Amino acid sequence: MSGGSKFIRQPIVSVLGHVDHGKTSLLDFIRGSAVVSRESGAITQHIGATEVPIDAIYGVCGDLLKETKFTLPGLLFIDTPGHHAFTTLRVRGGSLADLAVLVVDINEGFKPQTYESIKILKQYKTPFIIAANKIDAISGWQKSKNIAMARIENQRYNVKTMFEEKLYELIGTVSEQKLNADLYFNISDFRKTIGIIPTSAKTGEGIPELLMVLVGLAQRFLEDQLHIESGPGEGSVLEVKEEVGLGKTIDAIIYNGKIKNDDKLVIGTTEEPVVTRIKALLKPKPLDEIRDPRERFDNVSEVYAACGVKISSPDLENVIPGAPIRVVKGNLEEVIKEIKSQTKIDFELDSQGILVKADTIGSLEALIKESRDKGIKIRKAEIGNVSKREIVEVDATLDPFNKLIFAFNVKILPEAKEELANTDITVFDENVIYTIMENYDEWIEKKKAEIERERRQDYVHPGMIKFLPEYVFRVSHPAVIGVRILAGRIKTGLRLMKEDGRIIGSIKGIQSENKPVEEAIQGQEVAISIEGITVGRQIKGEDILYTDLPISDAKKLREMDVLNLDEKDVLNKIFEIKRKSDKFWGM
Repeated sequence: MSGGSKFIRQPIVSVLGHVDHGKTSLLDFIRGSAVVSRESGAITQHIGATEVPIDAIYGVCGDLLKETKFTLPGLLFIDTPGHHAFTTLRVRGGSLADLAVLVVDINEGFKPQTYESIKILKQYKTPFIIAANKIDAISGWQKSKNIAMARIENQRYNVKTMFEEKLYELIGTVSEQKLNADLYFNISDFRKTIGIIPTSAKTGEGIPELLMVLVGLAQRFLEDQLHIESGPGEGSVLEVKEEVGLGKTIDAIIYNGKIKNDDKLVIGTTEEPVVTRIKALLKPKPLDEIRDPRERFDNVSEVYAACGVKISSPDLENVIPGAPIRVVKGNLEEVIKEIKSQTKIDFELDSQGILVKADTIGSLEALIKESRDKGIKIRKAEIGNVSKREIVEVDATLDPFNKLIFAFNVKILPEAKEELANTDITVFDENVIYTIMENYDEWIEKKKAEIERERRQDYVHPGMIKFLPEYVFRVSHPAVIGVRILAGRIKTGLRLMKEDGRIIGSIKGIQSENKPVEEAIQGQEVAISIEGITVGRQIKGEDILYTDLPISDAKKLREMDVLNLDEKDVLNKIFEIKRKSDKFWGM
């Protein structure tokens, strides 16, 4: 390949899905099948990626592709934890993956990480297919080498019915995400409908069809964007690792051009991009030799897109997963400027709001988007662990709704944990964005209710009660009667008045189901004791009584929006009663 010439690179395929739904097993089966079906056995497992050459795909697919010839060199599967790798590998604000496989256990259906994966796929507009995995776990399923249509048709009636029920449930869940899906062989236009391939990573059923559909979609819809230059290499950092004898290294996916072992690189960091020279360009041995413990990596002189590679270089301390990598050819300042613009997370911060921390640029972007969709204000959003200084900053905020930290896939540093113990800050420390958002919904409801309770407790609240004539427990010293709270609430210590404004005494105690309580609310029937009155003289059965509000509380309650409609009606009635004797009361 001469400098500047164009060639077709292999599409990058990300495998996403919920934990234990079979992502790794699926890739393991593909790797194993590809090695077996390729005479040379030299399928390459790069860093964090598995390269399956086109002749290995022909071998696995057999008769499915016997009439078809592809110009693609193969497929490069991203082989790291599902949605995490997907958000990490980004390019110009989008995903590095050209295609994706969403793995769903057909027996379990959608789980938190499945929902999260599908949201991310939609956000990045990445074409994907669904592997409806673990069909072998359907009770009574008979393994067969037929293609899916015949395989399903040949199952016993009750097994086929069970499969169809699970499939329609899956299609329904996808439909709730505002997407169409169907079995791949029923689809005429893959741009409008997501193909579902029934698979078993255990028996290998459906794996040839999965590869066939992926390579077919790539050839048909992506070929133009897969034509790349063999010029200066461009890539994305997958992980930063400490390697014995090498120090800090980066695992990277190269998606354009080529990198040579003496190139100068510019790599994104949390601050200014770092400019560094490559010390070593390393690739693992081909898959059939990878278990050989004597030599883990081959030192290579150059690599071409698309591939995974380990890079050893100085000054990698502040490099972050998801950061762009560029080979410097020509104007260094221009390359630095480009890297800075790609590392910058482009969104507006709020003057007040919560703290958001994540492990990679892509994760941070996804978390910000989810938060914004819920109307959550964000004061600060950064990559990295949660520090003591940040705990102090969040604790200083006055708004209780902002005493909150979203910590996605990051650590809370020991000093920060100590500081946290002395605060009322809530931290959602999770590795699934979906779970953070679910926790937030629950937390916000509880917080609102708690603050509402506190606000209510600051004021004497309006209450209206009815004396139930059949419940007179004691006539006097003190009088003990049964009442129903018609609206609002009553508390011990509150004074009661009649509809003519006369004060009859204070509530000495409240009992509900023979137990003393501090307050009673609308709808409850309780016994109350009132000192200084005699039933039949000051009060009679069926009397309606009101709480006597201090004038300052009555005025405040009118201004604040803390009462429900019934309570507002009672408050208005109390104003009417009071203004019979003082027409300026509460003004």
